[in-house]
Amino acid sequence: MSKVQLKKATITVMDGSNQGDVITVLFNPTEYSFERTNSYKSVAVPGLSSPLLQFVSGESDRLSMDLFLDDYTDPNGPTSLQQKEEKPLTKRLDALFNLLEIDRDLHAPPTVRFSWGTLGFRAVIEKLSRKVTMFHPDGTPARATISISFKEYRPLTEQLRTPRRESADKTKRRVVVGRERLWFIAAREYDDANQWTQIAVANDLDDPREIEPGDWLVLPPIENSNGTNSTR
Repeated sequence: MSKVQLKKATITVMDGSNQGDVITVLFNPTEYSFERTNSYKSVAVPGLSSPLLQFVSGESDRLSMDLFLDDYTDPNGPTSLQQKEEKPLTKRLDALFNLLEIDRDLHAPPTVRFSWGTLGFRAVIEKLSRKVTMFHPDGTPARATISISFKEYRPLTEQLRTPRRESADKTKRRVVVGRERLWFIAAREYDDANQWTQIAVANDLDDPREIEPGDWLVLPPIENSNGTNSTR
């Protein structure tokens, strides 16, 4: 029976002084996981039993997995009869951990691309740990499992080409906190306390003192002298 060849994954350095370097690993394809989260801000309002949650932004995707490196069977490479590795395991471990170091050209760790089969993921390495499970007779590592977490990297130019916005409406809604008054809110939102009348009109308020903690106010965009709208 022929031996089953473990498929190899690669981590390619995308920028910096080592751009183009490729680190080859033996990937144990039992599982990998994607994670996506959103960031929310809690706003405490007097008189309410729980804070209000306000969406702030989306977070970058995370890709986590275990990578398998082995050169125990063949000192010139991993357990592979067809694809030899020129660099021993210790060199490949050092190359992986060096991706967490600050690059002298970027002044930050480099971005990388993880590729395995149809999976391609451009990211920075967020977390990296290793567990050595076998050694050569001289004590040097011969087999290791790498737990790695990638955080998605999307350049600003790419994000501007595909913005996730549905409307150009600049109208906001804000909750009244404590003893806030319309002129205070106007000064904070528009840098002009005199704009409190615009808030009063938008919310059909005859008396600006009618607002109470926990009330929601519509904050309309204020037109500038150049015809553009502005809110913070």
